[in-house]
Amino acid sequence: MTKDDVERERAAGTPVIIPFGSVEQHGSHLPLATDTLQAYGVAARAAIITRAVVAPPVHFGLCSSTRNHPGTITVSGDTLRSMARDLIQSFTRQGFPAIILYSGHAGRIHMAALREAAENSIQTDPMLKLAVVSDLDLLRETAGDLLETPGDGHAGEIETSRMLHLHGDKVRGTSPEEYPSFPSFRILPDPERFWPGGVWGNPAAATAQKGEELVNRTAAALAGIVKGLFEV
Repeated sequence: MTKDDVERERAAGTPVIIPFGSVEQHGSHLPLATDTLQAYGVAARAAIITRAVVAPPVHFGLCSSTRNHPGTITVSGDTLRSMARDLIQSFTRQGFPAIILYSGHAGRIHMAALREAAENSIQTDPMLKLAVVSDLDLLRETAGDLLETPGDGHAGEIETSRMLHLHGDKVRGTSPEEYPSFPSFRILPDPERFWPGGVWGNPAAATAQKGEELVNRTAAALAGIVKGLFEV
């Protein structure tokens, strides 16, 4: 886009989707940018359905349980909150009336930081139309009948399927099926001890065809959220 393109979109009241991802291990078969690539792919498809602007993605997120695995680069909650808040303020200052923070990484602390930034922003500007949603939120609503793997969560059937569809050239075979179990209520210095393979689910159950349907369903659900901002 050029500045003239931006001027046309803000004059038209076009909503903005900001994809958030992470640099995080996804087993031995998926790239570190998996969360970012999925979020951007779904957002781009949703933007076609509902006519939205997709911002350049935020590549770094807050990763807790995978923080010690090779390749995971995490930021603090303060950094993520500040980044989200600053982006919201900047797009608002540019004249965009509606902003959606769409995260391909769904860690609890990560999402809490995004929601806190949004809550603070809406208190400052009550007229702003604002939503925060994770990819996992939409998958829980739309993906159930497509999946073979109960409890699939990370680098498993869902993410491998979608990456096969979106970026098949970046998928390196598969990884062993894994379902980690962490001690209840414990705050661990070494969570990787209970999750050595970095997979939660069964990557072998993934297909590109399944991935295409998952992307289409989540994109349609995201488009519905975007449209809903203008209905209330």
